[in-house]
Amino acid sequence: MKNWQTFSIRSNSHTRKVFGFLILLTVLAALASICFGPVFVSPSVIPEILMGRITGTVEAHIVLYSRLPRTAGCLLAGMALAVSGAVIQSVLHNPLAAPNIIGVNSGAGLMVVLVGAVAPYSLWLTPLAAFLGALLGVLVVLFIAERTGASRITLVLAGVAVSNIFSAGIDAVITFFPDAVLGYSDFRIGGLTNLSFERLTPAFWVILVSMILLLSLSSELDILALGSDTARSLGLPVKQLRLVFLALAAALAGAAVSFCGLLGFVGLIVPHIMRRCIGEDSLPLLLSCALGGASLLTLCDLAARLLFAPFEVPVGIVLSLAGGPFFIWLLLRQRGGRIHD
Repeated sequence: MKNWQTFSIRSNSHTRKVFGFLILLTVLAALASICFGPVFVSPSVIPEILMGRITGTVEAHIVLYSRLPRTAGCLLAGMALAVSGAVIQSVLHNPLAAPNIIGVNSGAGLMVVLVGAVAPYSLWLTPLAAFLGALLGVLVVLFIAERTGASRITLVLAGVAVSNIFSAGIDAVITFFPDAVLGYSDFRIGGLTNLSFERLTPAFWVILVSMILLLSLSSELDILALGSDTARSLGLPVKQLRLVFLALAAALAGAAVSFCGLLGFVGLIVPHIMRRCIGEDSLPLLLSCALGGASLLTLCDLAARLLFAPFEVPVGIVLSLAGGPFFIWLLLRQRGGRIHD
């Protein structure tokens, strides 16, 4: 008992330190995203601009109509994609699963471009359509896995196949309706240019509700992560809960895709890092993934803006350069379909 208590105290202390670091990193990343760019804005004037005491200046216009919506988009998308990845990995018991790998992002993207072609001015319809597309993607992959008894690697390969099918659908829609998505190259790679609060608002509410529901169900997610047989023996409706969690993960990923495009690897990298720092308990894991994903995407977007100035590259390129090698490293650790520490 003494050893367990000592470990518990150390574990809680470590968790608090990690959360403190993540909160500080997220705040600093958001502040840097607002301050730095072709025109530097001093941190001292940002509170004055936000409170409306400074108006009509170039700095005020840049902060309110360019950098603030973009920073908010980075925080929202990073949080949503990272938490979505953590949930998908826990529910599917597959550390290689992520929204961009198993067809969730591409399914959402297909519905976004369809809405752009049919009803381009329906801002509130876009997140809903993205959710349905993301849910379709994850359910198709789950169906293939359950029907074939697929290993972890086969599940990923099925996801890649489904993702390619949806991507072909996106290309087909753009071929017939070239104006379905403004800035299609940024959407396909993943980018956060030309964001506005009007465009972010529908996705914000979807992400907020999904996060609240996920956090309230964290205990059930812990039990489900133990395996279907264990969860069933404890009286949990496994199939129904799995569908609920996948639907919430799809809602998060779909909402993010609706305004940031097909960003990849946030939902793969962040959950792995946070599991090593926090552990497997769902509540701290989800919260740490939210902070870690928000700070990672914000910092990557800042790098995409500054590294090649005066040119700006889509943030999806920076994420792919970091996430691609990370995914290859995970694959190299695979032996017989299992992950080895």
